[in-house]
Amino acid sequence: MVKILVVDDEPDLEVLIKQKFRKKIRANEFEFLFALNGRIALEHLDANPDVDMILSDINMPEMDGLTLLSKVKEKYSLLKTVIISAYGDMENIRVAMNLGAFDFITKPVDFQDLEITIDKTIQYVTQIKSNLKAIRENNILKMYVDENVLSFMGKRSAEHDILENETIEGAVAFIDLCGFTAISENENPNVVVGLLNEYFDLMVKEIIDERGSIDKFIGDAVMAVYQGEDYLARAVRTAISIRDKMNELPEFSRESGFRPKVSIGINSGEMVSGNIGSISLKRLDYTVIGDTVNVAARLQSQANPGQILVLEKYKDQIADSFQFEKVGVFTLKNKAKPVTVYEVIG
Repeated sequence: MVKILVVDDEPDLEVLIKQKFRKKIRANEFEFLFALNGRIALEHLDANPDVDMILSDINMPEMDGLTLLSKVKEKYSLLKTVIISAYGDMENIRVAMNLGAFDFITKPVDFQDLEITIDKTIQYVTQIKSNLKAIRENNILKMYVDENVLSFMGKRSAEHDILENETIEGAVAFIDLCGFTAISENENPNVVVGLLNEYFDLMVKEIIDERGSIDKFIGDAVMAVYQGEDYLARAVRTAISIRDKMNELPEFSRESGFRPKVSIGINSGEMVSGNIGSISLKRLDYTVIGDTVNVAARLQSQANPGQILVLEKYKDQIADSFQFEKVGVFTLKNKAKPVTVYEVIG
């Protein structure tokens, strides 16, 4: 239903409008509110925030239509006003338009013209509201979906294309918040979620600063992916920065003894990037998969609090930029051959 506020000090206009639009009023297509001046109109607007448009005269007692226009422009920026006035000279039209009037109709009113103008105005307002809704939804979506996902989806025009994937070269890092489960068992859930979000926020800022992307949050861990120039070095710099900043944070509470630390595993190489899931269930997860990802997860699981672990063969690629210390030779889960592992010191 379209809700229209009519502002005019002539009582006859209310009778005429109700008569001319009676069919649409009965069909619940239009609802009209009436005010004798601008002051009363503002009261109606405060009480009826769902008003779609205003039809207003210019010459009225207490508050005229031009003053009302200026007030509406300040307080109700999306609301559109059509001026209906006997003062149809160019000066009044220009003043009204400069104050934000959407259109101008002269008296005596041609109701056929008025109906066309109302429809045109409502179409415009509806489009504006639709655009704003799309923007809000898109901004909300960005809180849940990585920027790379939106970019990927924008390139796909049909459902069957969504499941296409590509092989990429990059680095992946698993960053786990050590010992956080103990807090979850003893603290209020709201406190736990708030604290976890604070820690995640710290991590995410460092990841974004090094042009990494958040693949997903997994419980109290973050999975980040790096592509492009110097992707491995950028992943390692992120890990060092997160580790050092987490080490500087104070103890959560004396009772819990929890001091935030992270264990991190980083690996580099080829990965498959795309949407994984069920098209029939309409549940997909945009992610990277492959041996490179699995090894990074295994390295993180082997890391102690405060440790950043990488494989020897990738450590050699960035040996000039970072300090390393050999940890040992590990046999990672589901890997046939043992691997030599190094810790990133700084």
